[in-house]
Amino acid sequence: MNNPPKFHYEIAFPDFDSSETIRAYVKKYLAKLERTFARIISCHVAIRAPHMHRRRHIYHINIHLEIPGEDIVINNQPGKNMAHSDVRIAIRDAFRAAHRQLRKRVKTMRKKTKPKDNYEQAFIKSFDPNQEYGFLRV
Repeated sequence: MNNPPKFHYEIAFPDFDSSETIRAYVKKYLAKLERTFARIISCHVAIRAPHMHRRRHIYHINIHLEIPGEDIVINNQPGKNMAHSDVRIAIRDAFRAAHRQLRKRVKTMRKKTKPKDNYEQAFIKSFDPNQEYGFLRV
């Protein structure tokens, strides 16, 4: 893997044993989130297989992402979506949803801090450097 994310993160496997392969896969998506917004504080990812049937599991991915001022929570519970019997697809879909939510929140944060263009333009009419004052022409 290239670079692990710089923010605090946890990857939990409450219903089954952890896997380094799955951890590396999740870290790849965490790095993508960090490239979208570098001010992420922390992220908690829970990979669940609540109904451990003999043949197939349908994985549920929960992501709790903390950014300045708010949290983003993704509960990817696909129901009977058999595509989510592959843990990588379930992780991909959950992180796509997290990425969409993060982009949306970052966009609204930038709108709030963007300065308004409600100012008038003025030109220097004269300036006296000895007296340290000048006049503007609007």
